[in-house]
Amino acid sequence: MEVPSDCKFTKEHEWIREEAEGLRVGITDYAQVELGDIVFVELPEVGATVTKGESFGTIESVKAVRDIYSPIDGTVLAVNEVLNDAPETVNAEPHWSGWIMLIKASDKSQLEELMSGEAYEKFISEISK
Repeated sequence: MEVPSDCKFTKEHEWIREEAEGLRVGITDYAQVELGDIVFVELPEVGATVTKGESFGTIESVKAVRDIYSPIDGTVLAVNEVLNDAPETVNAEPHWSGWIMLIKASDKSQLEELMSGEAYEKFISEISK
C-alpha cells in the first residue's frame, strides 16, 4: 500500500499535499482498496468553500457510497475533471492523477493537526488488525 511521505493524512483516509499552485486533496490508496472499483466521484464546485472535517462530495464504488471530507478549511481552486469520465483513475493512481480537488487554505496551520505518512501507516496497520 502506497503512503507518500510528502502528504498529510486524515483518519477518514484523505490525503493533502502542498504544491506551488495550492493544496491538492484526494483519497488514500487504503481508501480506494477498501471501496473497490470506483464508478463515480461527486466533485465540489470551483469557488466553493470547504470546511475541515465536513463532506465536500461523495465517491461511489460497486460496493458503497462514501463521503469525502476536507482535511482543512479553504476555497476550491480547481477540480479533477478527468474523474467525470474516468472515475477509475482514483483506483489506478489515488495519490497522483486520481486527485479530487485543489484548494487554497484559509488556515495553513491546520496542516499541523494531520498525520504524517509514518503516523498514517501506523494508523492503518492498527485498524486493519
